[in-house]
Amino acid sequence: MFEKPEVLTIASSLAAHAAARQFIISQNVANADTPGYRAQDLPDFAEIYRAPDAVPLRTTRAGHIAESAVPVAFVASDRHAPGTPSPNGNSVSLEAEMVKAADVKREHDLALAIYGKSLGILRASLGRR
Repeated sequence: MFEKPEVLTIASSLAAHAAARQFIISQNVANADTPGYRAQDLPDFAEIYRAPDAVPLRTTRAGHIAESAVPVAFVASDRHAPGTPSPNGNSVSLEAEMVKAADVKREHDLALAIYGKSLGILRASLGRR
């Protein structure tokens, strides 16, 4: 029952989503001058975590894979940003990428704060500090 509370699972998934999104943002920035490069992004975490069309995990034997709603992989897609691409076909806007990087940092900090506070609550409930 208390093997891994769902709040810790959600916080861990949020941190993983932030890391994957930061990687994609870094790829976009690195390819800002590459002709024909299309900027990519991930959907919001809330859309991915509780997606109704998510494929559930299949357990082959008891205790093998604990069924959860944790997304196994994040898939990037081309982002259709407002505005026009540059003359060479590149759709990366460095300003937009920097705003997204700040947003990702906020998401990651939130995940760490939730994780830390949850562990503090669990320790207090066990009588440990």
